[in-house]
Amino acid sequence: MDLDQQLQVLIDNAPQDGVTPHAIAAIAPALKAIARQLQHQDYYIVQTLNQEWVLLTLSRTNQPQVTKTVVYAFPSLQDISLSPSFQAEPNRIAVPFPVTHLLFQLSSLTSIDSVIFREIPDDSSSDVELKSSDIQSLLQHHLHHYFSPNIPSDLA
Repeated sequence: MDLDQQLQVLIDNAPQDGVTPHAIAAIAPALKAIARQLQHQDYYIVQTLNQEWVLLTLSRTNQPQVTKTVVYAFPSLQDISLSPSFQAEPNRIAVPFPVTHLLFQLSSLTSIDSVIFREIPDDSSSDVELKSSDIQSLLQHHLHHYFSPNIPSDLA
């Protein structure tokens, strides 16, 4: 699916409550802009059998007390098998996600600091890290502009 099709699926599958489809339509341009910065239309996320994303806690070598919680997104199943952090375990599976759906889900998860997109197999230098807070801020900005009333400047 291309990005427009992915976004339409998000809108079509949203709860038909009169608000959510419009909210998703409002943030769709932002989701699309972020997705265009990435190289792939779909990514695999490692999950538990309970459908929970497998999270990694990373720390700095020179500051081990500073940590962040991340989820890795891989462009193929083969790429996951090349990553030493995700050796085959019987309680884990890899699930494909359209990139816009992944970004949309990430925007609502407070337990994840970043998602790291592995763009080139077995090459961590190609990784693209997107901070959850940056995505949330951008989407909030779009929602605010979409739902704020347009008050004429000459209204007195």
